[in-house]
Amino acid sequence: MAESKPRVWVSQPLFDDVVAQLAEHFELTCETQVRSYSSDELAECLAPLDGALVTLNERIGAAEIASARNLRAVANVGVGYNNLDLDALSAAGIAATNTPDVLTETTADLGFALLMATARRITEAEAFLRDGQWGAWSFTTLLGADLHGSTLGILGMGRIGQAIARRARGFGMRVVYHNRSQLTPEVEADVGASYVGFDELLAASDHLVLVLPYTPASHHVIDTDALAKMKPTATLVNIARGGIIDEVALADALANGRLAGAGLDVFEGEPKVRPELLALKNVVLTPHIGSASLATRRAMVQLAVDNLIAAMGVGPNAGHPPSLLNADALIAANTGGAIVGAKKNGATKTTTTKR
Repeated sequence: MAESKPRVWVSQPLFDDVVAQLAEHFELTCETQVRSYSSDELAECLAPLDGALVTLNERIGAAEIASARNLRAVANVGVGYNNLDLDALSAAGIAATNTPDVLTETTADLGFALLMATARRITEAEAFLRDGQWGAWSFTTLLGADLHGSTLGILGMGRIGQAIARRARGFGMRVVYHNRSQLTPEVEADVGASYVGFDELLAASDHLVLVLPYTPASHHVIDTDALAKMKPTATLVNIARGGIIDEVALADALANGRLAGAGLDVFEGEPKVRPELLALKNVVLTPHIGSASLATRRAMVQLAVDNLIAAMGVGPNAGHPPSLLNADALIAANTGGAIVGAKKNGATKTTTTKR
């Protein structure tokens, strides 16, 4: 009797031809419609599985994996992974992966597009035209802010932040940044950016872009006090995670002239957006499309597929997922091995199968 294949589930419809690569190694189940899951529904889906390929829509922690006795790996389609409880997954010996690098340039493009649209009031101008308000040309209609010659602040200077800084050089912008750690002089010279303290970043920026990871420490780092330190003529762009901004404080600052404009691709309660933000004309809103180019989204899914295959101990990179998030969840065999969650007395530990 042929040995049954490990069971793998894909939580959302993605690219059929890319996802189909999983069928060579696994018994594959793919969702065909976009849907959301309650915690109980996710737990039910994960319970019989050996592996899962999920998106940012699925929040997976201790409760969701409690009954998933055979689950070895969770491959996340996205560079951000605040939807995964890494501590819980590591404790259960479950490998977790993400999809960095492949979306850097595309997300930086979107960030810069939001920056330009916010500064020059593009969406407000389009609504003005479409609503029939453009009765005659006026010298003072919809005056915005320049990018060229202005100061761009970047909060979070990882790959995407550095890519935005490189774009800013083409606009003749002065670039300052704040990060958990200062970049090397060589990298600073390459991207044309100077390190400053957090308060100085807020005060100096004509335009501020948020590109930092979402963590408990960065929750609402842009709050009433931070916004008060910014120029009232400044603009703010967020392409990181919604929870980094106190959106109530932001809406109040935008409505009362303490900030000129904002461009937001991410929201704390997404897909719900605060009505206070929806009511404002001086905010550009996009539905979390930072990486939404066809080529990039395909590359993200391909990397997630590669991660899952490797994490499940098959394929050319068996036992060595390209972008593993929790190395403490596994022990690599000397010659490369399959990641196996071994269950003893209801607990999970990580072992390897030598090949």
